[in-house]
Amino acid sequence: MEFDLIDAIRARVNIARDDVALGIGDDAALTDLAPGRQLVACTDTLVAGVHFPDGTAPEDVGWKSLAVNLSDLAAMGATPAWALLALTVPDADARFIESFAAGFAALARAHDVALIGGDTTQGPLSITVTALGTVPAGEALTRAGARVGDAVFVTGTLGDAAGALRVSLPPHAGKGAGDGWEPLLGRLNRPEPRVAAGLALRGIANACIDVSDGLLADLGHTCVASGVRAEVDVDALPLSSSLTATFDTATCSELALAGGDDYELCFTVADAREAEMQAALARQGCEATRIGRIVAGSGVCVLDARGDEVAAPRSGWEHFSQ
Repeated sequence: MEFDLIDAIRARVNIARDDVALGIGDDAALTDLAPGRQLVACTDTLVAGVHFPDGTAPEDVGWKSLAVNLSDLAAMGATPAWALLALTVPDADARFIESFAAGFAALARAHDVALIGGDTTQGPLSITVTALGTVPAGEALTRAGARVGDAVFVTGTLGDAAGALRVSLPPHAGKGAGDGWEPLLGRLNRPEPRVAAGLALRGIANACIDVSDGLLADLGHTCVASGVRAEVDVDALPLSSSLTATFDTATCSELALAGGDDYELCFTVADAREAEMQAALARQGCEATRIGRIVAGSGVCVLDARGDEVAAPRSGWEHFSQ
């Protein structure tokens, strides 16, 4: 039965690449790495009831399991190439597997990612994906390059996915949330990894991270790695019309600052290169909003329109603090 599941996945995620010398079917895969390029690797695990609500469509689970990894590659300025999938399911549900694989494959094809191996086992629903990509040697974006005087930017909008969770889970379950909340579900279930933006930022951004655990938490990681402090202008946070139609101003700010699952890129750029950066992103159909600055010190603070520090919500998602 296990091999039937593997065959079902392989049949639906059959994406060929010239650099795959040996894919699914042996003890390990073989890939070719071009001269002058470095391998970029990342792994994420999604657990039912923790990273996605029970009852989420399997196609969406498949898409998201790859998307969160491609977002990590994007934050490094890497070009995605290959993926490994470790899938734990309660039972050999062929319909679930086929739908899951269809969602996974849809995003994989969009980014020319070949599934080259993995594992299947029985247990509570859990998905672990390892994504692999490449970057020219010495050109990877990291968290450690932010400099005093840099401006802080974020792509897209913030808080939508967290807003979807806020109104779709008990005790809210969509009640009293207004008419705008349903479009937020797309941001939660099918995030779009900013791969093209990450490639465009290579050589321009000084530091970069993806926003997965919440802006304050993830920007905080950049500050620690770079040995600097970030000031965030609360009124500059980019918010979607769906979010502002669903929640009041204070809640929107809270979700944008501390909500997770945005999978946007937060990065720093020298003031003198802002126009160059915006032009590079525009060529990829992406926009970025200036939300703050890098200063001397440590940590992240949130400022109001007068420049006064305001109380910030809990900084973001931490698995073992729940």
